[in-house]
Amino acid sequence: MPMRKHWLDGSTMKALMSILVVLFLILQFNLWVGEGSFSQLRSLDAQVELQKEENLTLAERNQQLEGEVVDLKEGQDAIEERARSEFGMVKEGETLFIIVDE
Repeated sequence: MPMRKHWLDGSTMKALMSILVVLFLILQFNLWVGEGSFSQLRSLDAQVELQKEENLTLAERNQQLEGEVVDLKEGQDAIEERARSEFGMVKEGETLFIIVDE
């Protein structure tokens, strides 16, 4: 009885293995270097952390400004303090002394 030739003979198996190796290498390249790679993911994670820190800083600043707005709306003390510190204003009858270090 003659032996039937199987469709996966030596040359077909080599060609199939070569194709699989090439596909594997392409996938590895995309994983390490291409779009959506590990390095790109690490870079995006670092950017997210920097943005979170900046957001926290800005949130704190917003709270301070919100407090100033409330003070300005409700009382004269904040207005007086700002006039003194930013514009060098003094009350009537006060004397302003400026000490200059030499």
